[in-house]
Amino acid sequence: MRIRSNLKAIADQQGLSALQLSKDIEYRYESVRTMYNDTAKHYPGELLLRLCLKLNVKPGELLILDDKKEPTE
Repeated sequence: MRIRSNLKAIADQQGLSALQLSKDIEYRYESVRTMYNDTAKHYPGELLLRLCLKLNVKPGELLILDDKKEPTE
C-alpha cells in the first residue's frame, strides 16, 4: 500500500502539462514534474496548496491511497 499522485490524470483532464502547471503556479518545474510522473518522494505543502487552488481540487483528490501490494525486495 502506498500514497500516489493523481496529478497527471487531473491535469490531463484540464488540458495542462507539467510545464504549464509549474508556470501557472510559479513553482519549480522539477517538483511539479516529479509529482506529475508519480516519482516524488515527498509532497511539499506549498506545492499541494498551489495545485489545489489552480486545479480546484482537494488534497485527497491529488494524493490517493493505492492499496495494491508492493513487490517485496
